[in-house]
Amino acid sequence: MYDETTPVLIVGGGPVGLSTALFLGRHGVRTILIERRDGTSLLPRAPGLQARTLELMRAAGIGADIRALEMGDSHAYFEGGILRVNTYAEIDDAVVLESPSLDGPTISPERVMGCGQDRYERVLLDRARDGGAEIRFGTRLLSFEQDDEGVTATVEVNSTGEQRRIRATYLVGADGARSRTREALGVHRTGRGTVFNALSIYFRAPQLEELLKDRKFILCYATARGTMMGLSRLHGCDPWLAAPIYHPDRGESPADFTDERCVEIVRSAAGKDDMPVEIMAKVPWEGAQLVAERFRVGRVFLAGDAAHVHPPAGGFGANTGIHDAHNLAWKLAATLKRWAGPHLLGTYDEERRPLGKAMAEQALVRNRIRHGYATQQDHESMVDDIIITLGYRYHSTAVLGENAGDRSVLTPRLRLTGQPGTRAPHLWLDQGGTRISTIDLFWDSYVLLTGAAGSAWTEPAAAVSAELGVPLRVHRITPDGTLRAVDGTWTQTYGVSDAGAVLVRPDAFVAWRANAPAADIAGQLRDALSRSAGLAAQPTPVAG
Repeated sequence: MYDETTPVLIVGGGPVGLSTALFLGRHGVRTILIERRDGTSLLPRAPGLQARTLELMRAAGIGADIRALEMGDSHAYFEGGILRVNTYAEIDDAVVLESPSLDGPTISPERVMGCGQDRYERVLLDRARDGGAEIRFGTRLLSFEQDDEGVTATVEVNSTGEQRRIRATYLVGADGARSRTREALGVHRTGRGTVFNALSIYFRAPQLEELLKDRKFILCYATARGTMMGLSRLHGCDPWLAAPIYHPDRGESPADFTDERCVEIVRSAAGKDDMPVEIMAKVPWEGAQLVAERFRVGRVFLAGDAAHVHPPAGGFGANTGIHDAHNLAWKLAATLKRWAGPHLLGTYDEERRPLGKAMAEQALVRNRIRHGYATQQDHESMVDDIIITLGYRYHSTAVLGENAGDRSVLTPRLRLTGQPGTRAPHLWLDQGGTRISTIDLFWDSYVLLTGAAGSAWTEPAAAVSAELGVPLRVHRITPDGTLRAVDGTWTQTYGVSDAGAVLVRPDAFVAWRANAPAADIAGQLRDALSRSAGLAAQPTPVAG
C-alpha cells in the first residue's frame, strides 16, 4: 500500500522545515522532508536571527556552526536601530524611528546576529542530514489523507513525474504562506489580509557605503520618491536589499520594475543620480497579516508561514517559525517515544496560535508606526521586541500554577522570573570549572532545579520519573557544589526559596514551581509532571 514509511513527514524545506528536521533528529526521530524547490535559498532573505533562535541552535548542538557564519560584528547593525532619511546621502540627518531591545547579557547567553537565509539554510540542511533526516528537493506534495493511525501522502518528483506514497505517523506542513498542506486541510485564516505589496531588489552599489559613512542600521527608510523604500544589509555583505512599495490598485505590478527602473529607484533613494548599481535579483512579495484558525488538525500540524504571516517589521517571520518547530519537535518526540500522554500534542496549538496572533498584531503596529499613520493606541500597545521574541508566556495544560486568570501572552515589561509559562531565566553557572547557562541544562527531558536546601526533592523525583516513564533530571544549584551560580542567586532569579523547586520542560519553558516541598513530595511532583506531560486527563490544583 505504501512505498515507504517514516515517523514524521515534513512538507517544506525552508528554515522552518529544516529546523523541524534538525530538532527531531536531535531527539532521535527519523524524518523525510520534501521540498518543491531544487535546493536551498539563493538569496539572503530573513537575515536577522534573534537571541532565542540562537538559543535553540545552541541547544541543538549547532550554535557554533551558525555563529561562524557571522561576518564581522553584525550586532552593530542591530544597535543602529530603524532609521528614516530623505535620501541616503543625507544620513547625518537620519531620524531614529525605533531602537529595539533585542538581547542582553543578563537575559540570554546569546545575542542577535545578522546572517542571510542562503547561508544558514545550508548549515541546517547539513546538520539535519547528519541527524538522520532524508531531505528530498525537487519533490512536491500532491495530496494526503489521514486516519486514526497515521497520514498517507502522495508526492511527486518534479523531474520525472514519479509518484510515491509515503506513510507517516505525523505530518508537518512548513510549506509557506501559500501552504498546500493548509489548503488541503481546509483551514481558514483570519486577519487584515494584504497590507501592502513590495518588491525586494537585491543589488550591488559600492559607492553606497561611502554615502552612508559606515552608518550601521537594521533598516533605513528613504522618503525622497514620495514613498517609503527600505534599505538593509543585515547579513553583512553584498547584495544590498531595497524594498520599494507598489500599488496594484493603481494598476502597478512587478512587471513594471525593469532593471532600468530599479536602478533609477535605488539612485533616487540614494540621492546620487550617477551611482553605479548592478541589479542581481528581484522578488515580489506581499506584506500580509493572516493567522490560521487551527495549527493542528488530527495528525497534521502547521508551522511557520503556513500557520501565520505578518509584515516583516520586527523580523519575526522566520524566527517565529523556527520557534514553532522547536515547540512541536519535543512534543512529537515525546509522543513517539511513548512517554508523553495524549494531551501533550494539543498544547502546540494552545501555545503557538495565541502567540502567532499576538506577534502578527505587533508586526502590524510596527508597520503603521514606520509608515507614519499609527494611532496613539498603536504607540501605547507596542511592546519591546525582546518581549515578543523571548519574553512571551504560554497558557496551556502543559503549564501549571500561577495567575490562572491572566491569559495575556505579551506583558508590558519583560518578566523572566521563573513564572510558569515563561522561558526559564538565563543565569551563568559554573559546572566543574566550565561556564554554562541554565539554558544549556534543557533539551531532551524535564529538569527539576533546586538549591542547597532542596535535597529532599532528589529521591522522590527519581521515583516519580520511573513510575510515570517521563524522563526527569534533577540539578541542584549550590554555593559549593558541582553546579553553582556565577552571578547572583538562582533563588532570586527563579522566584523560589532555597528549599523550593522549579520544573522546566525540555523546551526551557517553566512548567511549574513550588516555594517549598509539600508533606507528600512524590505526590506533589507526580501531579505536576503527569499534567505537564499530558498524562492527566483533566487539570486539577497542584500542591505548592
